[in-house]
Amino acid sequence: MECTNNITEFILLGLSQNKKIKILCFLMFSFCYTAIWGGNMFVMISIIFSKLNEQPMYFFLSYLALSDLCYTSTVTPKLLTGLLKERNMISYASCMTQLFTMHFFGGIEILILTVMAYDRYVAICKPLHYTIIMSRWRCHAMVAACCVGAFIHSFFQSFLVISLPFCGPNEMDHYFCDVYPLLSLACSNTYKVGLLVVANSGMMGLVTFMILIWSYSFILYTIRAYPAEHRSKALSTCSSHVTVVTLFFVPVLFIYIRPSVSYPEDKVFALFYTIIAPMFNPLIYTLRNMEMKNVLRQVWCHKLLFLEKEF
Repeated sequence: MECTNNITEFILLGLSQNKKIKILCFLMFSFCYTAIWGGNMFVMISIIFSKLNEQPMYFFLSYLALSDLCYTSTVTPKLLTGLLKERNMISYASCMTQLFTMHFFGGIEILILTVMAYDRYVAICKPLHYTIIMSRWRCHAMVAACCVGAFIHSFFQSFLVISLPFCGPNEMDHYFCDVYPLLSLACSNTYKVGLLVVANSGMMGLVTFMILIWSYSFILYTIRAYPAEHRSKALSTCSSHVTVVTLFFVPVLFIYIRPSVSYPEDKVFALFYTIIAPMFNPLIYTLRNMEMKNVLRQVWCHKLLFLEKEF
């Protein structure tokens, strides 16, 4: 296919064209973005400066917080600046860059969530082999594998879009550059490309989601024989992860598992995995985890006492 582009920039229509709604959205999402940075940095610093970093579960959690920060930062700043403008323009090169980075960090997040589920499976179903299977070297190798897998996914996804010609309308009914809105603007038959996108993004999300379900099915089967106290502790550590997985995967699967058609409602569902999930992840993992709450008190109370002595 010959790729001829007459378009040098796209117009992002955003969430609304109403000025009052745009101002309200700007204030709300500015608060959300601040909360995302504050909450995830809070979790990362707390884990790094405590003994929790020695545990694989929290080691992966710190990388999840980092991927949340990077992921939402590929989308939210452009969303906020666009809400203050009459026309939100983005160049072709910036659009393709945003597409690649968004799927790269989103892929890392999906794969890290899968690794965290595997960690809980080993901890509960194979406790005697846990320290051997989840050694620090293997934890680093798993994070590296997540990055490599996400890069391959994102490269393939971006390559499919870059190979398409864009020569017609350039108005995109979305607040960021994503695959399906871009396919609807291409001036060629995108049926085969759409199938490849579903095979890449949709199947990646579906397969990882099935792996997560498989892991927690084994966990639930194993803890049946546990005493009530140990069973509740195991469920409390897993429930936080299940909540985060549900919040992130349900809208992702809704958008990417279906045929390549873009709907106006996709913008609302996209808010869940680009802004809402990264904002609530720190709260879910801290408020529902007693061990995490105790460490937060120790780390930050120690730092406050240290600062008081300094002054």
